[in-house]
Amino acid sequence: MLRSDELKKGLERAPHRSLLRALGVTDFEMSQPFIGVINSYSEVIPGHVHLRQVAEAVKAGIRAAGGTPFEVNTIGVCDGLAMNHAGMRFSLPSRELIADSVEILVQAHAFDAIVLIPNCDKIIPGMLMAAARINIPAIVINGGPMLAGHWQGRAVDLSNVFEAVGAVTAGRMTEEELASLEEAACPGCGSCAGMFTANTMNCLTEAMGMSLPGSGTCPAVDAERLRLAKEAGMRVMHLLRQNIRPRDILTAGAIRNAFAVDMALGGSTNSVLHLMAIAHEAGVDFSLGELNSLSARIPHLCKMSPAVGGHHIEDLHRAGGIQGVMRRLADLGVLDTTCMTAAGQSVEENLQKAGVWDDSVIRPLDNPYSASGGLRILFGSLAPEGSVIKKAALAAGQSLYRGPARVFNSEEEATQAILRRDFRPGDVIIIRYEGPKGGPGMREMLTATSALSGMGMDGDIALITDGRFSGASRGLVIGHVSPEAAAGGPIALVEDGDMITIDLDNYRVDIDVDEGTLRRRAEKLPAWTPRVTDGYLRRYAEYVSSASTGAVFRM
Repeated sequence: MLRSDELKKGLERAPHRSLLRALGVTDFEMSQPFIGVINSYSEVIPGHVHLRQVAEAVKAGIRAAGGTPFEVNTIGVCDGLAMNHAGMRFSLPSRELIADSVEILVQAHAFDAIVLIPNCDKIIPGMLMAAARINIPAIVINGGPMLAGHWQGRAVDLSNVFEAVGAVTAGRMTEEELASLEEAACPGCGSCAGMFTANTMNCLTEAMGMSLPGSGTCPAVDAERLRLAKEAGMRVMHLLRQNIRPRDILTAGAIRNAFAVDMALGGSTNSVLHLMAIAHEAGVDFSLGELNSLSARIPHLCKMSPAVGGHHIEDLHRAGGIQGVMRRLADLGVLDTTCMTAAGQSVEENLQKAGVWDDSVIRPLDNPYSASGGLRILFGSLAPEGSVIKKAALAAGQSLYRGPARVFNSEEEATQAILRRDFRPGDVIIIRYEGPKGGPGMREMLTATSALSGMGMDGDIALITDGRFSGASRGLVIGHVSPEAAAGGPIALVEDGDMITIDLDNYRVDIDVDEGTLRRRAEKLPAWTPRVTDGYLRRYAEYVSSASTGAVFRM
């Protein structure tokens, strides 16, 4: 029996059938499985502006394989457009609303299976969280990456524009050059061209097996994207007939495979938040501490933008894509190749067709960028529950740093000070009360980090926050410090001039202040008061958990 039979079969369902006929549904279509096509099309997100065409291809595939598609929509936030103003408070919180809205749409309309069409940042993990929660046959087909732009003879992307703002402030670039770069950096539709959060999550969705091989890296404008969309529509019908469900795919092995690929790629730090949240919804127990043991075993094979001189997603696709990276990792013996995928085959079966066609983009195992992975989890007296750094975006040899703290209680305060160049080389800029609860919403600090990079200071300044960083950030930047300041974490006790030590080799970030002093400071710490007292963000701040557990809702 199909789930949709509850909607369309039996005498008492005559009113329901009448409503379906009002949609133009024929008797033949009513006899087939009902497939939800969950689209996040939007005219305000460059990564989503073309998703109507992708959805049409998906629906064609569903019809060809014997299903009746129904397209519905979810919300989405463009992190680039939301950056550095109050809108960024809503970005991470939108993930929970997306997950809830997909659940509501699917359950209320009794879809038998679903095809999810995301492309950017929080939309991807939100949809995957919903898929794991609902646990009916599902497949993801994302919209694909934007092509890199070209400016003054080199490939560029959005991160270059953010960094150029700092370069203009420092007198290293003219405003005319910035205007020219601005016009060239984002040449069309798709998720921004580097290994930022959107593309990291699209790549990891393929690594987890929830999308078809090639889906993570095929450019948005390539006809292959539409072929993949049709195949996804056809494939979901096979998943329905075989009763393969998200929790059959999103196993502990699949989550570890995703983190392994993440380490090899040097992906966005936000992937830690999102994979932890997906694991939570899938019922997979995964702790932050496991990531360092994975990182120690996984070589960093791909140097991707925003790393200086990094490749873009189109380069990775031509070199063999995520399947090529996984082929290398499987040869190393660090993948669970028995995991089932939405292709209806195991990882091992998928990888039989995989190869690497450019060793300069996906390096051989005997010539990695580093022997350990691109992300590290740092613990210590400043972050007892953990924090995260994108080691892949650091200069070579940058593993130990010690400097005095410059403390700011908001992103705005810190950004203004940075743009005034009110800091000294060797400082450790602390931005606090920007965590999930304190922000609220755990804003990204791309404007601050990009300004430092544009000034040529990203190797001379460290930045630590209980907020987040965009996947486009680079330099010695540590985010997700837990517990956050609003929860009374040690980051709330830091004062200007306190010495901070960052030791990447030993996975630590410490405040060099004795426990007695910290205890006295804690006793004098004023009670935290919410910045937002009404609307969704007030509810979000009330229910959200620590970044160390994925910033999911406490139930």
